[in-house]
Amino acid sequence: MTTADLLTTAAPSKGLLRFITCGSVDDGKSTLLGRLLYDAGMVPEDQLEALKRDSRRQHAEGGDVLDFSLLTDGLDAEREQGITIDVAYRYFHTAHRHFIVADCPGHEQYTRNMATGASNAELAVVLVDARKGLLPQTRRHTYICGLLGIRQVILAVNKMDLVAYDQGTYDAIVAQYRTLAKRLGITQVQCLPVAAPGGENVGSRSRRMPWYQGESLLELLESTDAKPFRADDFRMPVQWVNRPNQTFRGYAGTICGGSVSRGDEIVVQPGVQTARVERIVSPGGDLEHAAVGEAVTLCLDREIDVSRGDVIADAARPLPVADQFTCHLLWLGEGALLPNRTYWLKVGTRTVNARVMSIKHKVDVNSQAKLAARHLELNEVGYCTVGLDDAIAFEPYAANRTLGGFILVDRHSNATVACGMLDFALGRSANVHWQHVDIDKAARGASKGQQPVCLWFTGLSGAGKSTIANLVERRLHALGYHTYLLDGDNVRHGINKDLGFTPEARVENIRRIAEVAHLMVDAGLIVLVSAISPYRSERRSARELFARGEFLEVFVDAPLALCEERDPKGLYRKARAGEIRNFTGIDAPYERPEAADIHLLADGRRVEQLAEQVTERLLADQATLDQAE
Repeated sequence: MTTADLLTTAAPSKGLLRFITCGSVDDGKSTLLGRLLYDAGMVPEDQLEALKRDSRRQHAEGGDVLDFSLLTDGLDAEREQGITIDVAYRYFHTAHRHFIVADCPGHEQYTRNMATGASNAELAVVLVDARKGLLPQTRRHTYICGLLGIRQVILAVNKMDLVAYDQGTYDAIVAQYRTLAKRLGITQVQCLPVAAPGGENVGSRSRRMPWYQGESLLELLESTDAKPFRADDFRMPVQWVNRPNQTFRGYAGTICGGSVSRGDEIVVQPGVQTARVERIVSPGGDLEHAAVGEAVTLCLDREIDVSRGDVIADAARPLPVADQFTCHLLWLGEGALLPNRTYWLKVGTRTVNARVMSIKHKVDVNSQAKLAARHLELNEVGYCTVGLDDAIAFEPYAANRTLGGFILVDRHSNATVACGMLDFALGRSANVHWQHVDIDKAARGASKGQQPVCLWFTGLSGAGKSTIANLVERRLHALGYHTYLLDGDNVRHGINKDLGFTPEARVENIRRIAEVAHLMVDAGLIVLVSAISPYRSERRSARELFARGEFLEVFVDAPLALCEERDPKGLYRKARAGEIRNFTGIDAPYERPEAADIHLLADGRRVEQLAEQVTERLLADQATLDQAE
């Protein structure tokens, strides 16, 4: 049976329910889910026979005891280790309801997988081993469920057979969990005792626990009122501008809030252009009305500027627009989150450059205590402020998962390194605007008879960056050019006096230098920056501040051995002796440029020759630009 067949089987009374199973390692999630599928009649005869064979092979004692975890642990590594690693999605149904369940891993290092499953769920089944009670990972998963908007939980206290079906053990665990759930804002908690292998209180009620008078797990899932989150006001992120020919233009997307009808007035955000809906086109033909969850193409009554990433919203109730926010952030990257490093932020169908400006605090997911933090490590949660290069239309995550939930993507590796939930826009985002000035960069440069540009010298300490930059500036000054040299050491006596040499401080150091250099180029100057700037990401962020052709990366390439031999400031000697920590090239990395604009081989060449190489390139560029004008 295909998924499409399954989801169109006899109309269920309660519709589709998306839920997750989660808990600590060895709580029995896979066994419970396998038994649930078995009791729901979703295991075909051939698969049941294969399960019997696999169970005999898996367990030395043999016999006909079925290992239901084998139904859901599909990876070889999962079967070998007896754990869940990846999120396993299963589709099943009963006479009353359709279900999509995500079986989430329990190990802490797979928290990112669990968060993925929770992001699309309306309910969580949280398992607890009756022998162990609430464990740190149980608390972690419950916290993430609450953070990702799940407000209904079924607590299944499993392995009751291993505690002799003791009601006191069960009651104590339930009381502890209800206290935790209330603190995390989870408003509905239903609890039941189960013994998954024998199906006790899974598909049918157990006779061995007469003190429990409630429904079985399958009955609870069938009867729960948990429904997909539905935002009230019309919102549709534009995924694609549909223009197959000269006579048709439409804007395709999936409605993530409210509904729209033909003739409704809409606004395209983050702009303010309005229009009316002329047609609602679907695969089955034109519609008079479309609601949340439907994928449609909207045609408007007039031509306006609409692009992928824009949001079409109800004109009477538009979205807020901002470029600075507070948010909760779950860090998923192997390396630490460093404030002020630039990432791609993807929200809805929009992608923008983003920077985590500050970490207000991180959260101890076991105690929910707020802790001071300078960075976030793998699986840590922080409350942060985020700034974007461009304003976006958004809604708080609590109001709209699609327009309030986002991911951060590393711009170098394309890896997803965080998921986040927008909270609210910062007031300064709406109150600070660009002020028009009549004299621009071109006019300032023209008055000086030059094209403004930034020369960014990067390389190890002792490579010769400052010496070469100084020689270049002397030559340019002699030729009548207007210049300024920003040296990495010099700026640490002033604007960067408060910064140390930790990775996060290095990121902020380069950000500030780049912003100052950008202002100086805007003033019409030729700016020379000499700074180690060890990370590619920050050098790329610096380049992106400037217009095309205004930034030249100059890599002063000297071997580490040569730099240590020179050691003009005695820093390498101190670093080798352990007197200096986080020293680039010794115990902190230097990421070599992959395609520098000017590559200077400092080994075996005089600094005067290297400076002349830079000067000749700059003068050639100046002449080319002058001719172009």
